[in-house]
Amino acid sequence: MATYLDRILDSHRAAARNDGRSVERLATEAAGMAPARSFTAALKAAVDGGDRLAVISEVKRRSPSKGDLAADLDAAALARSYAAGGAACLSVLTDEVYFGGSVADLQAVRGACALPVLRKDFTVSAADVCDARLMGADCVLLIAAALDDAELGSFHDLARDIGLEVLVEIHDEAELARAVSIGATLIGVNQRDLVTFEVDAARAARIAPQMPSGVVRVAESGIGGPADAARLAAAGYHAVLVGESLVTRGDPAASVKALRVDPAAG
Repeated sequence: MATYLDRILDSHRAAARNDGRSVERLATEAAGMAPARSFTAALKAAVDGGDRLAVISEVKRRSPSKGDLAADLDAAALARSYAAGGAACLSVLTDEVYFGGSVADLQAVRGACALPVLRKDFTVSAADVCDARLMGADCVLLIAAALDDAELGSFHDLARDIGLEVLVEIHDEAELARAVSIGATLIGVNQRDLVTFEVDAARAARIAPQMPSGVVRVAESGIGGPADAARLAAAGYHAVLVGESLVTRGDPAASVKALRVDPAAG
């Protein structure tokens, strides 16, 4: 039986096969854009010398496993609320079929405030990487589980060449080794299994000590509130990426502020 991940990747790879655009032309256009906002620098600044946890707040309308979360959200207004709450960076789902996102959401978010923006999607081709830069993203997501070694390395290099930063998402120690081998300096540990979509709260804590010291460590998924954030900060994470628990609550700014825990206070 096909999993969520199988269906999503099949859809994206089919679209990539039918994309006849010149990657060289796209890359040239992307490289000529104004400089991106630095995602990594924003996370490091928010950490305040190691005494705070940075928050990457996500604009997320729906989930394949849970359906609509906030289908009618105002992306620009939500971005401003996140910024007011102290978010360091923003993440925007652009997958339309499975997550209800869009390029328009990303562009609205980037225009609403000065925070760097991650394009959160299933990047499966070089054109996808270029598109992230062309639509205004400052950082692109590469999911190790969705890419082979050659794709992971070449897409990472291409992104850096055209001015994008890269968040490499991993789920286990083998994928961590792959991320480190391509020189990734921003690595996210997704606590959600992309096959079952179940959350394993112990995953991030297990992997954190194995990350090289120079890597900016991000924990993703299954972060319901301050207690989860405090646990991940204590495990050594610099940032958390949070979507579902923020879009389903009435005060996004207050919810972001509450996640910005002080690891030293634990």
